[in-house]
Amino acid sequence: MKTVEELEQAVTQLPSDQLREFRAWYEKFDSEVWDKQIEQDILAGKLDELAGSAIADHKAGESTKL
Repeated sequence: MKTVEELEQAVTQLPSDQLREFRAWYEKFDSEVWDKQIEQDILAGKLDELAGSAIADHKAGESTKL
């Protein structure tokens, strides 16, 4: 497996069309990883307190319409 430094060096050597492909791939990959983490946090109840606080603030008229 390559080190981060080796990967960084390889990315800097990509031609522009391949760099564009890499960016698109990485954006999708990173989004999927983030989505999985959020889902795990939700299922584990890690966001319950934050959500409860936001709902209470909204019911108290302390939220702002977007």
